[in-house]
Amino acid sequence: MLRFVAVLVLILSTVALAQLAPDVKAFVSVDAPTVALAHVKLIDGTGAPAKDDQTIVIANGRIQSISDAAKAVVPSDAKALDLHGYTVIPGLVGMHDHLFYPAGGGWFTEMGYSFPRLYLAGGVTTIRTTGSTEPYADIELKEQIDGGRAPGPKIGVTGPYLEGEGSFAIQMHALTGPEDARKTVAFWADQGATSYKAYMFITRAELGAAIEEAHKRGLKVTGHLCSVSFREAAALGIDDLEHGLLVDTDFVPDKKTDVCPPTGPALMQLAQKIEISGPEVQQTIQELVAHHVAVTSTLPVFEMFLPDRPSLQQRMLDGLSPDARTAFLANKVRVGDPAFLRQRYSTETSPWPALLRKEMQFERAFVQAGGLLLAGEDPTGIGGVIAGYGDQREVELLVEAGFTPVEAIRIATFNGAQFMGEADRIGSIAAGKQADLVVIRGDPSANIADIEKVETVFKDGIGYDSSKLINSVRGLVGLR
Repeated sequence: MLRFVAVLVLILSTVALAQLAPDVKAFVSVDAPTVALAHVKLIDGTGAPAKDDQTIVIANGRIQSISDAAKAVVPSDAKALDLHGYTVIPGLVGMHDHLFYPAGGGWFTEMGYSFPRLYLAGGVTTIRTTGSTEPYADIELKEQIDGGRAPGPKIGVTGPYLEGEGSFAIQMHALTGPEDARKTVAFWADQGATSYKAYMFITRAELGAAIEEAHKRGLKVTGHLCSVSFREAAALGIDDLEHGLLVDTDFVPDKKTDVCPPTGPALMQLAQKIEISGPEVQQTIQELVAHHVAVTSTLPVFEMFLPDRPSLQQRMLDGLSPDARTAFLANKVRVGDPAFLRQRYSTETSPWPALLRKEMQFERAFVQAGGLLLAGEDPTGIGGVIAGYGDQREVELLVEAGFTPVEAIRIATFNGAQFMGEADRIGSIAAGKQADLVVIRGDPSANIADIEKVETVFKDGIGYDSSKLINSVRGLVGLR
């Protein structure tokens, strides 16, 4: 982690001064040494109530001041923007934001062109990739963005998946034991990885070795686990767990050590019998909180498995390539097909409405118990979760789960920054912090759906036109 902080400090001190390439400048709508965002509603990311009629002054890539508009002192050389009717929130910190898209058959396609633009367009100014199938590509892309040669968010590159024998994905190396896990962590730390993600078939010995090696280097490990349960991972010292209750195998009857059970029956068991208020789930929550293990919420990827939701948005469909759109729509029909449900879950009624409700209840209970909840989108599943749009939907679903809009925005901004050790620079709006800000038409504190109405995204004080970024990648998701 210390290495990550040092690198990021260097980046933040130079990126605002970098000469943007012409292809990047084409998306810039606001580029002035000093900018005043006047008469905005402010949601600062801390969970505090929204403030009306504020003026934010940005100077040289940082937030210079925040004050009531009536009392604001705006420098005479500032580019002033009158933003009555707009809200400003911190740049989103996407904590499960891959740079790849599911291509089917256990393959994933790197979206190094479309996804960075869509993340930034959606108001996501920082991402943790949380698993990489092409780590060298992610590292090179990060360098391009940091150098002003490509548009996109700040990227915390997660190394290649730490996976054991039995993976469905051919792009994932199968670890051969604890020593291989240590060597993998060490090698990719030297290449520039700043975190790691353990995956479904890793063993406890391999996971423990990976965590130990990562922690030696000040780096963190998260996991989408199956063969290792949440409680076992917490005892080993893992820092974060992805997805929440729906992938935790603590509750699977007769689970064998270091073996990933069939997920279909496990999900049915969870949907039908496990109660969030029951002793098993409460014990898991208590152990996670006691071990300071964060949980990353990825509600959008689960919502896609519900037959009758979410409402399909034209903007999402327009982003997909023709082949990707066809495949996604076929998948969407399949998740409600009785024949598929019988084969997968031994029922013609989808368990997913109940599962989504229980995941939402789990996340609320985890936070109420003092747990640190992070937010991401996970653009995998059946192909309907798209960079940027999915991050916005995650915030909306957190509100559906029972969080207030300002609480949900804090989870999607400040909490991620806090986990990464960057809360003094990003994640909330305060004088002296980096000017990573999202200008939204409307008021998401009153209507969370307004979070989709992003018009300008400031990263290090430079304002990018959201619509131009989106239009530049229409029909490309699934291709590049």
